[in-house]
Amino acid sequence: MPFTLATWNINSVRLRADLVGRLLREEAPDVLCLQECKSPVDKIPAEVFAALGYPHMVARGQKGYNGVAILSRLPLEDAGHRDMCGKGDARHVAARLETGVTIHNFYVPAGGDEPDRTVNEKFGHKLDFLTEMRDWFRDGRPEKSILVGDLNIAPREDDVWSHKDLLKVVSHTPIEVDHLGQVQEAGAWVDVTRADFPDGKLYSWWSYRARDWDAADRGRRLDHVWASADIAAAGHGSRILRAARGWDKPSDHVPVFATFDL
Repeated sequence: MPFTLATWNINSVRLRADLVGRLLREEAPDVLCLQECKSPVDKIPAEVFAALGYPHMVARGQKGYNGVAILSRLPLEDAGHRDMCGKGDARHVAARLETGVTIHNFYVPAGGDEPDRTVNEKFGHKLDFLTEMRDWFRDGRPEKSILVGDLNIAPREDDVWSHKDLLKVVSHTPIEVDHLGQVQEAGAWVDVTRADFPDGKLYSWWSYRARDWDAADRGRRLDHVWASADIAAAGHGSRILRAARGWDKPSDHVPVFATFDL
């Protein structure tokens, strides 16, 4: 049976519970992975989502920061999490569907403003986080797995509004792109979105700082859907819900979708 999955950095699941509800009602993905929930797990409004037909949730949370959750109308089980860099941050959670498919939901650190780890600890944390991801997948190449989330890197030239202007801007610097590429190679992950859209500009994030984000269209593709090599051919139907950036009090990210015939 095919199922549709969406990933979305919601930038506070409690503040934007209505937007999550709107997405569930209007788009009805079978599984929704959220990042930057900014909430302890017991404060996530799970009852609101259950009432909309999503009674299953696996999550990791903390007060005011980070947080990842997987909502589903399909039964799933908690498949654990990894404490990346040993910081105790809620930046990864995994769940397993009854079909045996494991879904990894990641929120990679943004990395601060200065792309130099000698002066910016946050950038060093981001690079170390990616290195640990690489080593983890290198130690055990994933099978029957999907990796999604806000990876906070736009790797390709056509994943940003201007490759030249963003080469020294955190999220598109060569060292970040190289680190993310090593993660992808280590796990033999396939970028499902780009498999469906091999050419052309694609964005999933537009800054709050833009006076008119739509007209300026200075976006970046920071949100990703990857699949392990053994199931990548089952992925299709990718799309990015750009319209969600124009919803009332939106996140600066929008949902990214893919369907899997598994």
